[in-house]
Amino acid sequence: MSTSQPSPFINIAQAPPDPILGLTEAFIADTNPKKVNLGVGVYQDSNGKVPLLKVVREAETRWLAKEDTKSYLPIDGVPAFNKQVQVLLLGENSPVNAEGRAVTVEALGGTGALKIGADFLKRFFPEAAVYISDPSWENHRALFEAAGFKVEVYPYYDAATHGLKFDEMLAGLKTIPAGSIVVLHACCHNPTGVDLSTSQWTQIVDLFQSANLIAFLDFAYQGFGDGVQEDAAAVRAFAAAGIPCLIANSFSKSLSLYRERVGALTLLTSGTEETKRVLSQLKRVIRTNYSSPASHGGQVAATVLNDAELLTQWDEELTEMRERIKRMRGLLVSSLKDYGVSQDFSFIKNQRGMFSYSGLPLEAVRKLRSEYGIYIVDSGRICVAALNEKNIGYVCESIAKVI
Repeated sequence: MSTSQPSPFINIAQAPPDPILGLTEAFIADTNPKKVNLGVGVYQDSNGKVPLLKVVREAETRWLAKEDTKSYLPIDGVPAFNKQVQVLLLGENSPVNAEGRAVTVEALGGTGALKIGADFLKRFFPEAAVYISDPSWENHRALFEAAGFKVEVYPYYDAATHGLKFDEMLAGLKTIPAGSIVVLHACCHNPTGVDLSTSQWTQIVDLFQSANLIAFLDFAYQGFGDGVQEDAAAVRAFAAAGIPCLIANSFSKSLSLYRERVGALTLLTSGTEETKRVLSQLKRVIRTNYSSPASHGGQVAATVLNDAELLTQWDEELTEMRERIKRMRGLLVSSLKDYGVSQDFSFIKNQRGMFSYSGLPLEAVRKLRSEYGIYIVDSGRICVAALNEKNIGYVCESIAKVI
């Protein structure tokens, strides 16, 4: 095509590949028949497939049988979905819900919930800085920086012990300037798999009760730690302490609804009038982002969350996913020993959720990628949920050859 005017886009530079999605693109292009993608953050079953849960299929059938319009949803999403998200997060008999001190809006996945929260906070706390754990999910920094925030870190992971630097974390949080925003992983820390204990969360909640800080809890993996109710302990501790905060949650993993983009942002407030004002401003943020959410995924999730039979079925399927990941953790540790690896990887069994900071050095990670078709993020983070009985032997044999 010829034109008399130069393209206005001619000087736009090529963006660097996303550290995880770019890895998947390289994996797809790889011709190695034994290739394994341990980088992408999706749950896979024992056959290496992202499952369509039986409870989701049943909920879809029920919803499609009664759906009678394709009109827009309200700006804040499916009302029945929002109500049951609050129950899922805070408990069946939560006084926060009963007293109207929670407001929830449906979002485009967990990332969308974080984006809504970031834009909302930037509008009302423009001078605040955001603090994320060291390390944190790669998109946390990018997302909050894109919203206009300066992003700093607080201590978290101890590479030497493969555990938590809790004393340093607590001390670091105490030095954060008043009015700052602190992003916390409610459970199944991504990328390390290292979580706080119940007593450590108690100390964090105590700190936020006295410090003038804004807590933003990322809760993308409810049900992948110890169980749906158990994993909500940190969120419920903040609620019980009466601490206003933000909570982003997702159903991508727990309902295997990745492409449907189903998540929610919940804010805990000090009272019903505050709740009304907050909701009005959240709607303004959503209106200028995407106007209103998609229907299908939210309706499917709402159907599950509002039916006792389907809730039980979901819990059973989610338990099966969680327990399979735990088995893979144990099998990974034992298989590495079987292939002659002398390095101690037993810490992997103590981590929680889909991910593990494996401790593999960068040189080994790159050799695994180039020579064996095993794709791992440069940090050494692996998705344990991508391992199965068919590929774990090859993975462990390959690791034994590079370390």
